[in-house]
Amino acid sequence: MTTLTRRPRTGFATLRGLLDRPLASYFLLLASAGLLLLIGLVMVFSATMVKAYEEDGNAFSDIMRQSLWALIGLVTFWLAQRMPVRLYRRAGRPLMIVAGFFLVVVAIMPAGDESGGLGTDSGHWITIGQFQFQPSEIMKFAFLLYVSAVLTRAGPKIGLWRELAVPLFPVAAVVFLLVGYTDLGTMLCLVAMFFGLLWTAGVRLRVFGAMAGMALAGVLVLILVASYRLERLVSFSNPEQYADGWGYQAVQGYYAIATGGWFGVGLGESRQKWEWLPNGHNDFIFALIAEELGVVGCVVILVLFMVLSYSGFRIANRVDDPFRRLAAAGLTTWISVQAMINIGGVVGLIPITGLPLPLISDGGTALVVVLGAIGMLASFARAEPDAARALRARNPGRWTRLLWAPVPPRPRTTGRSGKTRATRSDET
Repeated sequence: MTTLTRRPRTGFATLRGLLDRPLASYFLLLASAGLLLLIGLVMVFSATMVKAYEEDGNAFSDIMRQSLWALIGLVTFWLAQRMPVRLYRRAGRPLMIVAGFFLVVVAIMPAGDESGGLGTDSGHWITIGQFQFQPSEIMKFAFLLYVSAVLTRAGPKIGLWRELAVPLFPVAAVVFLLVGYTDLGTMLCLVAMFFGLLWTAGVRLRVFGAMAGMALAGVLVLILVASYRLERLVSFSNPEQYADGWGYQAVQGYYAIATGGWFGVGLGESRQKWEWLPNGHNDFIFALIAEELGVVGCVVILVLFMVLSYSGFRIANRVDDPFRRLAAAGLTTWISVQAMINIGGVVGLIPITGLPLPLISDGGTALVVVLGAIGMLASFARAEPDAARALRARNPGRWTRLLWAPVPPRPRTTGRSGKTRATRSDET
């Protein structure tokens, strides 16, 4: 009589076992986003300590401000994780109106002008007293919610042009122009997110061709009306030739990357941050990561963004609510494309756009908005059918539901006809 012996599980089988767990998407999302936030705070401190000490006499002044924004962002994450999905469906339009108003203010008010405590800074930020924010970052989240809600309402008619032409395309064109007039990089991110939402919704391919042509024409016009954008485009192919002007930032970024090697010069030991690399704390922070942490540090950042992207698309594939699916796919496209545009500009693969690196670059509005959006995505992860069943089976206590997140709605059930139907709690 033979006895059966259990074979040891391979690493791939172990990984598959972990990914098959009900809350795998949720924990992957929290782990990747949390690590990127932590690395970002460390690198912002390293990038700003010299300038902060020179200007304020305190090397911690900038990181304290960024840490405060991170704390506000975590509170926003907590609130967003608790909000019912019906609130997200309704929030897109009013948020777009508010963000659009401030984008108009940015477009018509000269940079540095102030009136009654209201002013703009560098044509991108709104300043109200001591408070400063970037309306284009709010527009990203608002546009995501609005488009997701419109496509969800279209339902089976999504393939008909007239169902999209009236409620969606004119609004999208206005948003792209408002954002692109002052921030072309953010507009490109919005366009990519818009295409990702339409693709997820199942819009016909011929629609993409027409929209791609119009988007390209709009980008060319926006480049021509702003000289600095044309300068960046001209200097992209050979920044060394323009090292004294247009290509200065790119060249200094290359020096930082080349200096880092495989393992970097050491955390906090960057030489380029000593007033050599412009915006090393913001859109060029990846260059300082390469200098201080080397190729290894860059690979860690890339892997974390890949895990974050995998988690988002996995959530979009697993949730059974159309709005959740669209919003999850659009949000993941937004973060992934913005990271690719930022890193691609730093390493010289694409022209520099000035977009920050999500969760890592210095900047309060961007950090709070992204953390709030990830909080929404976390609530969607908890609403995956398997995750919802597992969480409801655990029956968490009252304090757990109060301090962290409520129990997700019951998953959709399948009737005798084979069609799925939502329970009443699906709207919570």
